Amino acid sequence: MRTVIFDLDGTLADTSRDLIAAANVCFRDLGLGDLLDPLADAGTALRGAKAMLTLGFSRVEGFGAEEIDRQYPRLVAAYAADIDRHSVLYPGAMAAVGRLRAAGYGVGICTNKPEALAQSLLTRLGVRDSFGALVGADTLAQRKPDPAPLREAVCRLGGDMARTCLVGDTVTDHSTARAAGVPSVLVTFGPGGGDMAALAPDALLDHFDDLDRVVAGLGL
Repeated sequence: MRTVIFDLDGTLADTSRDLIAAANVCFRDLGLGDLLDPLADAGTALRGAKAMLTLGFSRVEGFGAEEIDRQYPRLVAAYAADIDRHSVLYPGAMAAVGRLRAAGYGVGICTNKPEALAQSLLTRLGVRDSFGALVGADTLAQRKPDPAPLREAVCRLGGDMARTCLVGDTVTDHSTARAAGVPSVLVTFGPGGGDMAALAPDALLDHFDDLDRVVAGLGL
């Protein structure tokens, strides 16, 4: 089976504002106020909880690695409690997923968000049933950019790695695809920012309306 595997945060959905809000809960609890900006720091949000905590604490004195470790579970709990207040699917994302499924593609998700949080977010957004496989950061012992989670997602769909591509928004996704020997498609609209073309992916995606053409161009 031909398969298209998607990253979640910054690829299918803009989750950065809810992630930043959860980190700021931690900072406020320490009397530091909101150390992260939901717009300026959106790219850091998509690199994970510890990246947000590291950036926030770098802006004040007296907090190091031990405090990051202490605040990590607090951040995850705050995020889980309010996971979809601001998060939205990107325009055209689910229409594109629907077209792929109608054309016979297996469609799944491979994310570095913990699996339970990914399940919760997709369910609250009303789209979990649109994806035949979901592999999160803690589904296996490995996480992206190790290729094992991507291979697991394809396996769960009954897919063929030789007819698979990964759609993502960061160097992590690009590296994962390369390690697995599959084409990478990087979106240009995610808050990860940067010049996606500089990573030399197999294709760039400016809008989900173009996904069918881009996937077809990969020869899957």
